[in-house]
Amino acid sequence: MTDTLHEIPLRRIDGSETRLAEFGGDVLLIVNVASQCGLTPQYSGLQSLYERYRDRGFAVMGFPANQFGAQEPGTNDEIAQFCETQFSVTFPLFEKIVVKGDGRHPLYDGLIAAHPHARKKPDSQLEARLESKGLITERKPDDILWNFEKFVVGRNGTVVARFAPDVAPDDPALIETIEAELAKT
Repeated sequence: MTDTLHEIPLRRIDGSETRLAEFGGDVLLIVNVASQCGLTPQYSGLQSLYERYRDRGFAVMGFPANQFGAQEPGTNDEIAQFCETQFSVTFPLFEKIVVKGDGRHPLYDGLIAAHPHARKKPDSQLEARLESKGLITERKPDDILWNFEKFVVGRNGTVVARFAPDVAPDDPALIETIEAELAKT
């Protein structure tokens, strides 16, 4: 990730302004999230990862998006309350953004340019299920597939991995990637 991405203006879910530069030197797990998705229980796993590794310089960053099945219809306040009451989320949440197509947030432009393809779970049927339900009809190869797609950004700001939505927070491949980045100084 370039210094330019570190300077992209972001808004936390409470409306306060920030930039990725605030988290410089940390390993980041950037995730597009939703409150009414079959994958929403991943919030628990994301919170567990955050608690497990935050003292080692790790942060989960949740970016709500309402582009996949309209599964994040709430306001930023409603999303924050849901995450706190249902999953005790304490990792940083940001305002709702667009993560694919027209109006895609510059952060996601940069993440996708740096790592255009997600690592899929072996034998994953997620994309086929979404297609069979008519939930995805047209898709560019580098588009975000669905809610809970994950990008790992190393301490040096480089996007080192991208994982498909159905790769759970406790998946060994994701854990191995995070731990390898945390080991770098």
